[in-house]
Amino acid sequence: MSITLGLDIGTTSTIGILIELPNRVLGLASRPSTLHSPQHGWAEEDPAEWWANVCEITRELIATSGIEARQIAAVGVTGMLPAVVLLDDAGRVLRPSIQQSDGRCGEEVEELRAEWNEADFLRRAGNGINQQLVTAKLRWIARHEPEVFARIATIMGSYDFVNWKLTGKKAIEQNWALEAGFIDISTGRLDDELIAFARIRRDAIPRKILSHEVLGHVSREAARATGLSPGTPVIGGAADMVASAFGAGINKAGDVLLKFGGAVDILTATDVARPDPRMFLDYHLVPGLYMPNGCMSTGGSGLNWFVRTFAGREEIAAKAEGISVHRYLDRLAAECAAGADGLTILPYFLGEKTPIHDASARGLIDGLTLSHHIGHLWRALLEAYAYALRHHIDVLNDIGHPTTRFIVSDGGSQSPIWMQIVSDVLQQPLQGLTGHPGSCLGVAWAAAIGARLTEDWSGVTAFVGQGEWITPNPDNAAVYDRGYRTYRAHYRPGSNGI
Repeated sequence: MSITLGLDIGTTSTIGILIELPNRVLGLASRPSTLHSPQHGWAEEDPAEWWANVCEITRELIATSGIEARQIAAVGVTGMLPAVVLLDDAGRVLRPSIQQSDGRCGEEVEELRAEWNEADFLRRAGNGINQQLVTAKLRWIARHEPEVFARIATIMGSYDFVNWKLTGKKAIEQNWALEAGFIDISTGRLDDELIAFARIRRDAIPRKILSHEVLGHVSREAARATGLSPGTPVIGGAADMVASAFGAGINKAGDVLLKFGGAVDILTATDVARPDPRMFLDYHLVPGLYMPNGCMSTGGSGLNWFVRTFAGREEIAAKAEGISVHRYLDRLAAECAAGADGLTILPYFLGEKTPIHDASARGLIDGLTLSHHIGHLWRALLEAYAYALRHHIDVLNDIGHPTTRFIVSDGGSQSPIWMQIVSDVLQQPLQGLTGHPGSCLGVAWAAAIGARLTEDWSGVTAFVGQGEWITPNPDNAAVYDRGYRTYRAHYRPGSNGI
């Protein structure tokens, strides 16, 4: 049997893929997930919905692919990082998950910084003190939901939760543990002092597991729910952005993935850990490598907000032409010159994560006049995310990470005008991809490694083709150099982002 199943517990959808080694996709299926924001800055989801999606997806894939469940040699699960799922001592979910994009715990972050010198924490934990830390979220729960905090028996991530539902075994995958702030980066082990910093019992944190390590096997109960065969191996799993970058072939120094999804991510590979408070540090799926990365708070979500808020007339016109409103706006933006006729936007609509880590940052539109139209605004917004990527690249280079080969992926990479703007702002060629289904592919290959179907980590690239190159226009270099300097000058820390 050379078939594996990959499951992606994403923010907006759950996706499943069946692959057959060495390079055949047998099926893809997805179900929507619901992101709840009951208060400003909150981001929560229902773990029960993830599990229901998994059960439906696995049954669909088995039924439509023409295989039998017993032919699936292993299962891998990936998901958003670091979501926080809390269980009581009976295994009941205590509250909705707190998602990685949640921005409620700014007060707790400042409290943590007052208690532990951030430079010392960075050296120990590999990541800085920011709202990404599970420690900060747990401090918030202790303060605002003490009755929930008192009942916590287990803390885990999104894909750890699904793994537990599949196998009955509790563990936390290494990257969830690292971004949670619980690992000593020098030893790679869970650190009792770091865990105590969250004011939780030590036994609330399950054992740490490697991404490709077999965690357990599909239980009989899970088999009845999912249609999988009892006893099928399940691996530790992976962070979604790491699995996606791995599937795209980011495996050596200088490789960079620009990922244009609901948020915009930038990821690279290295064999040397260089912790820096401006960026996140994760483990690569390939043992011995690391994956420094940045994640903006918005991306496609910011574009979608713009459409909902400002582009009603354009949406009607796009429907009349039978095209998407995004494509219609792209066409208007392409008619505008580089620099959007003096418009500058800061895309800090949900605060911002890397590299500024400022939950109080706010969006900004500067230079607006009566001569501008919606095409200028759309172009300025596309340029804003390109400038933000350039900021990240400057930081990566400052840390000591080379950036020489740029690959683009996910939905936003299908916009020719956006990718041309990014290429022009960076003055770098961009390599597109074809056939890359996302994080589910990377974790399906890790499952193949864990099940010993292969030892070739690089074999995952056989599923992904090379798309068109986007080459920079040197005529736009000067205007975008000026635009980037203006973009950087507009943000002032400590003044609500403007």
